[in-house]
Amino acid sequence: MEPLQGLDAAFLALETNTSHLQVGAVLVLDPPDDRRSPSSPGARYADLRRVFEQRIHLVRPLRQRAVTVPLGLHHPVWIDDPEFDLDDHVHRTSLPDPSGHAELADLVADFMGRALDPNRPLWDLLVVEGLPGDRTALVVKLHHAILDGVSGASLLGAFMDLDPRGRTVPFPAQPWAPDPVPSSAALLRYAAGGLARQPEVARDAVDQLVDAVVGVAEQNRQLADRGESPPPAPFSAPRTSLNGNLSSRRRFATAAIPLEDVKLVRRTFGATVNDVFLAAVGGAVHQLLVRRGERPDRPLVGFVPVSTRGGPAGRDPDAADHAGDVALGNRISAMLVSLATDRLDPVNRLTAVSASAKVAKAQEGLVGGPLIGGFAQMAPPAVFSRAMRWASGLRLFDRLPPLFNVVMSTIPGPDFGLWCAGAKVAAVYPVGPICEGAGLNVTAMSYQGTVYFGLFGCRRLAPDVGELATLLDDSLAELVAAALYRQGAVG
Repeated sequence: MEPLQGLDAAFLALETNTSHLQVGAVLVLDPPDDRRSPSSPGARYADLRRVFEQRIHLVRPLRQRAVTVPLGLHHPVWIDDPEFDLDDHVHRTSLPDPSGHAELADLVADFMGRALDPNRPLWDLLVVEGLPGDRTALVVKLHHAILDGVSGASLLGAFMDLDPRGRTVPFPAQPWAPDPVPSSAALLRYAAGGLARQPEVARDAVDQLVDAVVGVAEQNRQLADRGESPPPAPFSAPRTSLNGNLSSRRRFATAAIPLEDVKLVRRTFGATVNDVFLAAVGGAVHQLLVRRGERPDRPLVGFVPVSTRGGPAGRDPDAADHAGDVALGNRISAMLVSLATDRLDPVNRLTAVSASAKVAKAQEGLVGGPLIGGFAQMAPPAVFSRAMRWASGLRLFDRLPPLFNVVMSTIPGPDFGLWCAGAKVAAVYPVGPICEGAGLNVTAMSYQGTVYFGLFGCRRLAPDVGELATLLDDSLAELVAAALYRQGAVG
């Protein structure tokens, strides 16, 4: 029995009937080029399933489920699922005709939009056959309570290889024996112990809050003295048609650009890779709203998760050769960044976004991980969950000012090739979560010199993510053209 930590438990409590806080990825696999590898879809599926069966023990949370404490007195706990069956989580399907990119996007949207079974481990894997070029796709979905984006990249590494031959992962010396399911009395004793520590947790959280308020006030004073603007405040974002109560249906689209193009813009204008992404997404979303007939009176605001983990995100798969080596859970903070959508010139927008991100990052250091985690640890899960469902049921998010307009995240992936069951991973499209009040998530992940974007949206608020993907490509192309022009002018 392992208690869910504050943020992990919060992601469970924040769910509503239409907001399932799940993260995922779409891995496109080339057909195996080794003649000894299986060529028929059935044999290929069996080979992929065998890899997950042989390595599932490397990631213990994949065989655990969350159990709520009686009366919701404290955070849920992870327990071994005594009824775990791999076939409950690994599924197989084929694309419908004409078996193209649009059909795959629709399938991903439907798969990611469905809630996970709370009575089982909170993940599912879909093997999709029939892609053009005899390719296969793996669509993986996990609850945000298990991991964040960076740890998700590490988890995938447990099932990946560095060459088509693969590596031998020995089975544990002893067969898996799940721990006994805790009784209600044991869960209540756990809750009582946690409640006894709540005053200390609350005191620490309040102390951190006071320090954060003082630090932010001092930072804003210094910014004002230098004539600089502070980062956007919560609920200062303009209301747009992207913001409101979520429906139960989803849309998904993808884009891909060379990483070298992003680095060119970064070098030319002295920005960061993340700044380039934010500016490009801001320009694309602005154009989408213009096409909808909207012209917000203030710059759009992006919600940007920030990893508080140390070390590189891209892991060597050979490092994950024993249970527990993959550190999961959520170690994240977040910042609000102005997307400078009032700047029509792409370079001016990038400059403004870069300045906003710089001060937001400094402020995140004051109000980030420990403070957020402390308050999440203190929050009563039953009360929090009921409040979210009540607000969603009353459609308050259609009337309240939005906390932010769009969620954007970047995940640095490996710059080396990966294989799964002898098949080369050709592309990796991330899928980030959307939440009540904001119906669009744009997540980027780099892999082998390419940046892959996953655009995930509510069908009610963001039905046109396919159009947005095209606009994103155009927005990035504008920045690349400006960088090439600047270099030519300087040269």
